[in-house]
Amino acid sequence: MNAPRRLSTLLLGFMLAGCGTLSNVAPEAEVPQKAQRACGDPANRDIGQWLPAMVEEQSPGMVVGVIDARNQRHFWHFGVTDTEHRYPVNEHTLFAVGSLSKGMTAEAAAVLVAQGRLHWSDTLETLLPPSVALSRDAKKITLLQLVTHTSGLPRQNMDLPMLTAFIRYLGNGENFYSHLDSDDVVADLADFSKPGNAEPRYSNLGYAVLDYVLRYQTGQRADQLVQSLIFDPLGMHSSSFTPQKLKSYPLRAIGHAGSQPKFIPRGQVVPDWQFSGNMVGAGGLYTNTADLLTFAAVHLASTGDATLDKAIHDTMQTYYPRDKEAANIAWVTDTYGEQSITYQVGYIGGYSSYIGIDRANHFAVVVLQNSFTWQNNLGHSVLRQMLEEQRNAATCRVTTAA
Repeated sequence: MNAPRRLSTLLLGFMLAGCGTLSNVAPEAEVPQKAQRACGDPANRDIGQWLPAMVEEQSPGMVVGVIDARNQRHFWHFGVTDTEHRYPVNEHTLFAVGSLSKGMTAEAAAVLVAQGRLHWSDTLETLLPPSVALSRDAKKITLLQLVTHTSGLPRQNMDLPMLTAFIRYLGNGENFYSHLDSDDVVADLADFSKPGNAEPRYSNLGYAVLDYVLRYQTGQRADQLVQSLIFDPLGMHSSSFTPQKLKSYPLRAIGHAGSQPKFIPRGQVVPDWQFSGNMVGAGGLYTNTADLLTFAAVHLASTGDATLDKAIHDTMQTYYPRDKEAANIAWVTDTYGEQSITYQVGYIGGYSSYIGIDRANHFAVVVLQNSFTWQNNLGHSVLRQMLEEQRNAATCRVTTAA
């Protein structure tokens, strides 16, 4: 590695150190306080108490959606789309959701596998055009490794142009992933050397390559595949990688600075990130809380479609087990005692997003914010609180029966 590239790698690694986890910065669940309330007193008020303070401190607006153990959906919303228009946010408000896009694209790939059109064991040597130069290690990367972040590919290209673009982003908030969005992304595979550490590594580069693979293998872009294989069958009519086509787009939540970009004041509007190539399926999705709860719901119960159910089953399997950030397909799983939380998080431009499920207890939570904040802990905490409340209710039933 030459000196400029080595310096770029070190600097980018340092500045993105907080972004290096498998789940794109995983939330930590706060241990919920045990509610001191009479049996039968509803716990739903807790979220209503938490959100106003969180909105004031972290984000102009926030929407939370929950599926409870009785399969009932609940929504809480506080704040506005932005300080200029001040449209109140609700479960139908569009947000950019960044890396939650990867979950949709990976699920579309899983449908293709369930249909027999692709196989998880397919390697890049067979998945990419013969004209693409591949190192010995790159040739062996499988489709499964791409979608589970276990290929060994880095988060993004580590070179001087990327470093320069990232430094500009810190001051202007502009998209710095133009290289990954272009077809030049596959050129990074020519000198790829797999790291000695086999642990999963979160990789935007890997998902950009996945987009390229899907387009080459099917003749359709990732967003087109997601539309036909996921959104249309599930009735997710407010989700799109081309949000300008949606009627709700003019009333969308506007992104604001938060934890990032470092040199833009917190709360200031930042530019939307636009993708048109291989990063569309990795980070280009706009959706709302209601649609994401619909997506979460099909991971809690059968859809009635055998192919889609097989795809969902594949995505929920653990391919790299560990207590925290166990690798599924796009999803990751954290274990807290007897509770397992399977989730995805997304950060892009001026937005933060979370979708999490507890399959054993039939819980799901979605949290969307129009501010970039690493303190994305509410989703995990709500799922922990829901289990605590369920246990409290069970104790109340036993006490009443006695």
